[in-house]
Amino acid sequence: MNLKDIEKIVKGTLSDKRFYHSVCVMNKCAELAKKYNIDVETAKKVGLAHDIAKEMTTEEKLAYISANNIKVEDIEVNNPGLLHAIIGADIVKKQFGFSEEMCNAIKYHSTAKEDMTLLEKIVYISDWCGDDRTFEEAKNIRNILVESDIDSAILYSFDVIIKEQLENRTEIHLNTIKARNFLLRR
Repeated sequence: MNLKDIEKIVKGTLSDKRFYHSVCVMNKCAELAKKYNIDVETAKKVGLAHDIAKEMTTEEKLAYISANNIKVEDIEVNNPGLLHAIIGADIVKKQFGFSEEMCNAIKYHSTAKEDMTLLEKIVYISDWCGDDRTFEEAKNIRNILVESDIDSAILYSFDVIIKEQLENRTEIHLNTIKARNFLLRR
């Protein structure tokens, strides 16, 4: 499916604010795809579609998971905000014919995972630092991407989110911990 068709569908499922965020992620994905020499069109499609299920209600998410026999972990059910990534990956596979790598880039854009592909890394970090993100950590990530590399930016994001989750005494997804440890070992 071409980018224009994906854009029409995504725009129809999201609020204007969330669609703008998706466009900003798409643009950052394109920028990083060029920098890291991967297919720009693929990165743009995934960036644009990454939040396709974001604005589903919790009830809609749980119903979708059940109706489509999608296996999820307790932490994801307890934190239904994480479900949008898993559901989004299923939607883009079925509706857009995305490849497994493209689907995984959406599936893991919230938690990351161990041994991510370059496309997965690009979508993950672009979600943190698209132009719509004005918080200090996003600015820091944009600087790290210029001054260092994508792995350093991702490690920084892990430290930020894990520190926040520790301070708030909330669950930390094991994928994030494993992804952080994997990058530290490299």
